Amino acid sequence: MRLSRTFIPTLKETPSEAQIVSHRLMLRAGLVRQHAAGIYNWLPMGTLVLRNIEQIVREEQNDAGALEVIMPTIQSGDLWKESGRYNDYGPEMLRIQDRHERDMLYGPTHEEVVTDIFRNNIRSYKDLPLNLYQIHWKFRDEVRPRFGVMRGREFLMKDAYSFDLTYEAARHSYNQMFVAYLRTFSRMGLQAIPMKADPGPIGGDLSHEFIVLADTGESAVYCHKDLLRKSIPLVVDYASNLQPIVDDWTSEYAATDEEHDEAKTIELGDDLVSARGIEVGHIFHFGKKYSEPMGAQVASPNGDMITPFMGSYGIGVSRLVGAIIEACHDDDGIIWPDTVAPYRIGLINLKVGDPDTDKVCSDLYAKFHEIGMSTLYDDREERAGVKFSNMDLIGLPWQLIIGPKGLKDGTVELKRRSTGERQILPLDSVLSTLTGPQSEVGLG
Repeated sequence: MRLSRTFIPTLKETPSEAQIVSHRLMLRAGLVRQHAAGIYNWLPMGTLVLRNIEQIVREEQNDAGALEVIMPTIQSGDLWKESGRYNDYGPEMLRIQDRHERDMLYGPTHEEVVTDIFRNNIRSYKDLPLNLYQIHWKFRDEVRPRFGVMRGREFLMKDAYSFDLTYEAARHSYNQMFVAYLRTFSRMGLQAIPMKADPGPIGGDLSHEFIVLADTGESAVYCHKDLLRKSIPLVVDYASNLQPIVDDWTSEYAATDEEHDEAKTIELGDDLVSARGIEVGHIFHFGKKYSEPMGAQVASPNGDMITPFMGSYGIGVSRLVGAIIEACHDDDGIIWPDTVAPYRIGLINLKVGDPDTDKVCSDLYAKFHEIGMSTLYDDREERAGVKFSNMDLIGLPWQLIIGPKGLKDGTVELKRRSTGERQILPLDSVLSTLTGPQSEVGLG
């Protein structure tokens, strides 16, 4: 994309309403603009990041055996009355009526809807296990929305729901999502620590939240230092016994501020890491909390009607944009991990109007496009300093800098945004350097 033809409304100054780093940088880098309290317009750059995160989440859910669906945003209040949550959920749920005065609501979550799908379509144990997921907008009417997309009222969420015949099978489904979450966040360049959690209004007897460590995180967290060095499984057989992987990740102490046992501070001593963290995912096993009151049953192998065990699994897709920025930034701006960056390369033309510089930039831009390497080409007639600061602000992983001085020597400059490292390359080696088998840049 040519920067002169896209829409990236960057800001020099930080808007006064932005209280945390991610909110400030999302506004300054032109990712979002506020529509109403806790509700945001996602602009082109923000949308690209959102879609990249969404795709990683989708791929890992598919690999774990979950099946994608789309459920309605506006839900029937009658379903929530069946489950007993219509009055219990609280004022965060936006209740409305249609023209026939039927109670409706803007879905804050979808346990009731997915249970209704199940009970109307699944009859036999042969159809289990089943895990349905969606990536969908939700609304929760926060009393005090703040921190930009980190705690907004409308947000994009991946929510999955599993159905199993036995507790043992349900625990396996839970473990599948546990491992899929580890892989999901790792692919985004994040260190996410699973911590035993309070299930809250979702309910259940087994729950973990996944916390990304960040200096500017919203809450205090505590964990054993060995958790920071654990490796994520690169290949997973989701049909196998995953309990050893889960046990390995939950054997060490890890707790949010609310759950922290102060005695562990003394017991673990230097082995205890105290940090700030951001919740980016939450998984629950809640047994028959929804399936039983809503009458969801299947025939067992011996013909008895059995109420299935359920679990739900959420990832804050839009929240992850903010969380990644909180974990990946410096004084100059965002530092996107390669896998979620809106563009992989920022191509900077230092002297627009110079025939040789224009030709080299245009040729490289065309070649990058041909091979599928996402590139933002700064072809504006602006000072070099403005171009450098803008490119640092929006945080693309690589900057390819081309100007008349270097071209006289047949060279260009390549900068790695995360480290600031610069290297001078011969012009004729640019493509091989960026696309060769040893390249860090890769395609996308």
